[in-house]
Amino acid sequence: MTSALPVLITCATGKQGGATARRLLTDGHRVRALVRDPDSPAAHALTTAGAELTVGDFDDPSSLRAAATGTRAVFLVPPADYSAQGWGEGAEARRGTAMIDAARAVGVEQIVFTGVATMGDAQSWGQQGKRQIEEAMAASGLRYTVLRPVRFMENYLLHGSPVDGIRAGGEHPHMFPADRPLQMIALDDIAVFAALAFADPESWHARTLELAGDAITPVDAAATISAAIGHPVHYREVTEEEADAIGPQLGDTWRLIRETGGWHADLSALRALHPELTSLRDWLARGGTQRILDRLGATAPAR
Repeated sequence: MTSALPVLITCATGKQGGATARRLLTDGHRVRALVRDPDSPAAHALTTAGAELTVGDFDDPSSLRAAATGTRAVFLVPPADYSAQGWGEGAEARRGTAMIDAARAVGVEQIVFTGVATMGDAQSWGQQGKRQIEEAMAASGLRYTVLRPVRFMENYLLHGSPVDGIRAGGEHPHMFPADRPLQMIALDDIAVFAALAFADPESWHARTLELAGDAITPVDAAATISAAIGHPVHYREVTEEEADAIGPQLGDTWRLIRETGGWHADLSALRALHPELTSLRDWLARGGTQRILDRLGATAPAR
């Protein structure tokens, strides 16, 4: 049986933090949400949903200790700076380790960390900072669980990214081979696995899960989205030269995907833990279709 103390959700106004906070609140857990701006619309939404807000900054260790005091567990999503040149892995590792140190100092019992799915050489996929955080957790003496999600289904909504997101003309550009299954996951499913770990810290201690919910080729995904939104969407596989021109890490990743075959989450094993794992069709039916239409400024054709 878990403690009645709250779970601290870091980056609570972000994608994974927000989804996990909502899931825990729905399941009846107390939630303390770490935010930088308590007056933001996302912070107000958390308060309305029942979360307790606490203000802090990953670059201020004293604020992390204050935020973690009186909580039983932490959902750790340290902010990472990203540009075409790559991940700010040093800052990410420092921030994640600072939260682990703060949690241990004030008597927190459990940490659930969400990083990124593995794909060969850590240096080539922006994984090194996340691996340092995993090592710090394993050495901390705390109960811990590592979640490694693949690409988010919500990435179809991205705007301004050099790859991913659906452009106004219906183009979806990305680095993945057009004819190979691409693993993806809905944010809500990441939250489900986090909630399972928080509900049973002992059984989930030291577990590492690669997370995905569906595997479908980018071409078939574009066709599925086209049928759902009633507007043509087509996939364009960016070339190696284009990836290199965007940034060296993106070029390395383009090659790594083809060398390793991509991500390798075990969908059958994940469904055994979470039978309602979300497929792309599910995600579209549960609001993804309308969100894409809103993002494109389009309306669904009359049927």
